[in-house]
Amino acid sequence: MSMFVSAMTTAAVMMGITLGFVTYAIYAERKVLGWMQLRIGPNRVGPWGLLQTVADVLKLLLKEDIVPHKADRTMFLLAPIVAFVPSFTVIAALPFSEHLLLADITIGLLYVLAVSSISTLGIVLGGWASNNKYALLGGMRAAAQMISYEVPLLLSVVPVVMLAGSLRLGDIVQEQAGGFWHWYIVPQFFAFGVFLIASVAELNRTPFDLPEAESELVAGYHVEYSGFRFAFFMLAEYMYVFAMAAMTTVLFLGGWHAPHPALDVVPGVVWFVLKFVGVVFFLFWIRATLPRLRVDQLMGFAWTVLLPIALLDIVVTAIVQSIIR
Repeated sequence: MSMFVSAMTTAAVMMGITLGFVTYAIYAERKVLGWMQLRIGPNRVGPWGLLQTVADVLKLLLKEDIVPHKADRTMFLLAPIVAFVPSFTVIAALPFSEHLLLADITIGLLYVLAVSSISTLGIVLGGWASNNKYALLGGMRAAAQMISYEVPLLLSVVPVVMLAGSLRLGDIVQEQAGGFWHWYIVPQFFAFGVFLIASVAELNRTPFDLPEAESELVAGYHVEYSGFRFAFFMLAEYMYVFAMAAMTTVLFLGGWHAPHPALDVVPGVVWFVLKFVGVVFFLFWIRATLPRLRVDQLMGFAWTVLLPIALLDIVVTAIVQSIIR
């Protein structure tokens, strides 16, 4: 019983931390975008606009929850949950330091990649259950994009597994100890690039945000959603920003290890947070500067550029590893 209470308490704490991150990640993104595009950003609600996102969340919670008359009510209500729950479940397997993690799973990498793909079902389900042709088109286009970019995403982590010899995320981090020259971003720079680009596409963020391109699909798969159900879709997106930034840190940036052994006096969680924040800032930077791709460019880039690079990287890594061993 005590173990159950301890697990539930830890889960509640992690939920609070991630929801706090999501709340202020939205604020930070709006301020960063404003800074890069010579705008002000939120500055009215609360000191320096710090309560703007809180006010936005409160507004969404108080809005009327509308279900279209001819929608499939059960599936319509279920879709936001299917999209959100996997995004939070993924975080359970992420190691933020040597001792700070919820679940030490032997096949942690496989678990994260498998569970995160479930959200695609929620997006398709939301578009189909809305009984709206524009929502359906948005859902199908989102599914096509996410499935296409999952292929190079999965292949990009294969060389990391080959180098580490394990699917356990903690083991992958430990193999990168000893300084930044041991981080997998050095020998696997191309895999890192493929993983980062495919992650952005999986997150449906600029320049790959076609599933919710307002000018083309009146907001895409979630056009019929309002209030807190709409918020669930947006919450899932930012939770995946959290998860993918953490995964990038774990797989390629040494996790909680310092860039030099002399800096090991700094707690590992501090190094993890610094790297994590750097990746998140990079995602914001991309959104502020790059234009949206056309759908043919988007799909072609996955199959004709990222996929061959990922496959070639696997072959080269296998050859090098066979020679070394």
